[in-house]
Amino acid sequence: MNLHQHKKALLATKAELEARLTATHRHLQGRSESVSPNFHEQIVETSNDALIQALDQEGRHELQLVLRALERLDAGHYGACVRCGKPIAEARLQALPYAECCIGCA
Repeated sequence: MNLHQHKKALLATKAELEARLTATHRHLQGRSESVSPNFHEQIVETSNDALIQALDQEGRHELQLVLRALERLDAGHYGACVRCGKPIAEARLQALPYAECCIGCA
């Protein structure tokens, strides 16, 4: 297992998520303008805001998974299933570098 490559992928994912979260926060905080007087536009604005909030929550969750994976890497536990302790398949870690569980426990 190439830990350096996994760490590089995790750090790239972390940077991407942080940039995305900055953008969603900026959007959510910048909603100081009044809601459109047009009812149909209000529906679209509300729907868009709900989508941005969902993306924000999803991004926060994924960032936490990445941070935990980096902690496991630094502690020497990266690549081991947090449930059963068996190794996580390399292909799974390449596809999902912050995977916490082997495919059997997932």
